[in-house]
Amino acid sequence: MSFILASGSPRRISLLKQAGYDFQVIVSHIDEDFPDKLPAAEVPVYIARKKAAVVAEQQYDSHLPVLAADTVVILGQEIIGKPASEEEAVAMLKKLSGKMHRVMTGVVLMHDQKIITFTEETKVWFKELKTDEILYYVKHFQPYDKAGAYAIQEWIGLTGIIRIEGDYYNVMGLPVYKVMDMLQSLGIFPLYAERSASGSST
Repeated sequence: MSFILASGSPRRISLLKQAGYDFQVIVSHIDEDFPDKLPAAEVPVYIARKKAAVVAEQQYDSHLPVLAADTVVILGQEIIGKPASEEEAVAMLKKLSGKMHRVMTGVVLMHDQKIITFTEETKVWFKELKTDEILYYVKHFQPYDKAGAYAIQEWIGLTGIIRIEGDYYNVMGLPVYKVMDMLQSLGIFPLYAERSASGSST
């Protein structure tokens, strides 16, 4: 059995393909608003549920499970979103400089009437970033589609992150090992596992 990924994120698509899955991609195109009083830690699952629900409703006749995820960067209790400009990206990285922040990914899997959710947290520490380092990164990598204005796998992660506590791939946007457990609970396995299973039964 396959599934639908309710995300156009190149990083999530790449991670799931590297893990061996075959799946469809349908982008939800929702707004990512959330209630003002919603605690920051609950925001990623809230948004992921919105993504999954929209795609599941559109694909009601396919009977395929729908997987959705959303990743946020939290500094203290403030959500650091996606920058809309070079100035915003620079300002965000200056905020994160020299501090620990949390990267939280909410994951939702919908199938028929069943909904499975979880949130994964990784702590990330930046060194004190110099202004010229921030400007170089923003100019050359243009991280406008990334929460917190950075990607851990890019130059800023190599040179600016001094420590992480938790799942590295969660910072990229998907805690793959937990997602695999979730999918397998519905009988959805990577292609290599399906081949192994079919081979062992002959």
